[in-house]
Order: sequence, then C-alpha cells, then structure tokens
Amino acid sequence: MDAAVAADRLGDGMVALIRRVRAFFIGKEPLVFVAALLVVLGILGFVLLLDEVREGGTMNFDTRILRSLRQTDNPGRLVGPEWVQSMVRDITALGGVVVLAMVVISVAGFLLLVRRYHMMWLMLAATIGATAINSTIKGLVDRPRPHVVPQLTDVSHESFPSGHSAMSAAVYLTLGGLLAQTVSRRRIKLYFVGVAMTVTFLVGFSRVCLGVHYPTDVLAGWAVGLVWALLCWLAARYLQRRGAIEREDDPTLPESDTL
Repeated sequence: MDAAVAADRLGDGMVALIRRVRAFFIGKEPLVFVAALLVVLGILGFVLLLDEVREGGTMNFDTRILRSLRQTDNPGRLVGPEWVQSMVRDITALGGVVVLAMVVISVAGFLLLVRRYHMMWLMLAATIGATAINSTIKGLVDRPRPHVVPQLTDVSHESFPSGHSAMSAAVYLTLGGLLAQTVSRRRIKLYFVGVAMTVTFLVGFSRVCLGVHYPTDVLAGWAVGLVWALLCWLAARYLQRRGAIEREDDPTLPESDTL
C-alpha cells in the first residue's frame, strides 16, 4: 500500500474518531459520561485508599491532621473559640440517623404531594441501599476508632468508612440530584446540588474535628456516598427516559393548587 494512501486513511480515521467523540460530549448526554467516569474513579479511589489503610500507610497523615485541629496545650479542645466546638456538634448532627430520617421523610412527603410517586420510591430505595452498603463495608473492614486525640462525642461501631460522611453524601447528594430532576431551570438545579455538596462536606469535616474518625475514614465515606448517589442519579435519568419516573415537563403533573 502506498504510504500516501495509508496516511490519508489514517487521517480520515482520526477525523471520524474526533467527530464521534465531539458528538458524544456535545450532542449525546455529556453529563452521563462524566457521572459514569466519576463512578469509576470513585470506586478506584476507594479501593486504593482501603489498601493503604489496611497496610497502615495513612496513619501518619491521619494523626497529623487530627492533632492539628486541637489546641497544643489542651488536646481535648478544638482550635479556636469555645463556640466552635458546639457548632461542630450541631453540624455533625446533620449526618445522624434522626436528622437524615427526618430529611428523607420530609422530601418523600413533598414528592408525594406533587405526585412524583416513582421518584419517591426510588429515593427511599436509594436511602435503604446506602445504609446497607455502608454497614456491610464497616463490618468487613472493622477498623477501630481513633484514639490519637480525645473524642468529643459518643460513638459506636467501626470507623471505616465514616457512616456520617457516607450517609450524608448518599442521602443529600441523591436528594439533590432527584430534586434537580423535578425542575427545569438550571439555576435551581445547581442550587439543589450545591447545597447537598456543602452539607456533605461540613458533616464529614465535623467528624474529623470531633476526633471520632480519621480523615481517611471520611474520604472513604465520601467516595462511597458519591458513587452511590451518582448511580442513583444515573438510574433516575435512565428511568425518566423510559417514562418510568416522572419528568419535570410531564403534562400529567399538577402545576399549581388552589387553596
């Protein structure tokens, strides 16, 4: 085969490949590709982190972070004013069982009122699934709680991954994603997701501040929760395309009620 002909065919092949990639990102659900990529990266990151934790490779990092958040002369107190400690306890409650249950029930009630029945059931299934996954991983890894600094709140069960971090990420990010599916305006969609991400970060950070989790516990919890939330979002999007879940532009849904 002539070299010029081969070069032309190679060039044509590259152009066709570029066009396909461009069409995928621009015209065919780029968010789905990004979400799927994040799921793969999240799982990979969790596996690598778990391997390091089991080998003790993260202990120096974990210890340094925990001690940096405490007063040098009094490890039983956080760095900063006295009110910081109370605020951290309030924030960590956002990832507790009681608060998460209240949030899920409240959102389920909202979805019930606006007749998003299928989305409501998906949200409840996502919450139960996240609980089961987190509990299973905790039991398998069986990492003890940190004792580097005094614990500022009562805890039980295993340490890895952080249950508060995993459940807040799974619940709040899932709710944010599902609620974003109920509206059409992009600003409101971003608002839902932004609030969910902020709350998730604060809950995880509070667990480290209280000394009840290593930073790597929280990172692993975020990874688990993020992956699960993205999988739930992808499932919701797929089911919406097939008409199994209500869309924001569904004409059969009520737009307003008269009081």
